[in-house]
Amino acid sequence: MSKRNTPQRRHTILALLAEQGEVSVDELSKAFATSEVTIRKDLAALEKNGLLLRRYGGAVPMPQELIGEAAQALSPYKLAIARAGVARIREHARIIIDSGTTTAAMIPQLGHKPGLVVMTNSLNVANALRELEHEPVLLMTGGTWDPHSESFQGQVAEQVLRSYDFDQLFIGAAGIDLARGTTTFNELLGLSRVMAEVAREVVVMVESDKIGRRIPNLELPWSSVHTLITDERLDDQAAEQLCARDIQLIIAPLTAS
Repeated sequence: MSKRNTPQRRHTILALLAEQGEVSVDELSKAFATSEVTIRKDLAALEKNGLLLRRYGGAVPMPQELIGEAAQALSPYKLAIARAGVARIREHARIIIDSGTTTAAMIPQLGHKPGLVVMTNSLNVANALRELEHEPVLLMTGGTWDPHSESFQGQVAEQVLRSYDFDQLFIGAAGIDLARGTTTFNELLGLSRVMAEVAREVVVMVESDKIGRRIPNLELPWSSVHTLITDERLDDQAAEQLCARDIQLIIAPLTAS
């Protein structure tokens, strides 16, 4: 089965899992006449979408008590925003992906974009990128580990970022202050601002329930934001205020076009 048949292979893996209750990397590799590395990437992608749980040497069905949690993490609105974000990325682009669940939701679709160079300060993002069948060139900021944001921060990370230039930054936010910009609970703001400085387009990705949420720490002022992607639940009044900030507002449809 060729690499072009990846979706079919993964569908078959799920069917085998449902039938047998357990699958192993070794058996799947032989069954599909492909490498164990490819099978592990398949299992990682399926686990990320909440469809199975990896175990040493293979995978088992997702425990029932975790299914609701996985579905909540990948809400249809979050996935719609991720699709809209990926649609803005050109082949061979140099991009930054910040830590966060909405930005991470882009990663399974990035394997279809050849020649990407991706910088991140997140171990979760880096590990997910490495699982792609056509993985991009991966750059990491390094720096000081911040357990609150689960990402690297600090002067070392900032210096590394300033050594490059990027086409786009994809970043989330804990809240959107319609008057000021993006806001966060985290007091470590320096790296986000440096990311914005070194990218030609800053794309903020947030679900609409965060818009209007006022949090004390201003992360990026509107002057640093070029594009905001959100979902169909955004009300008209908030949309008007956002458009008045001289940014491009994108409403991501729930169904892929």
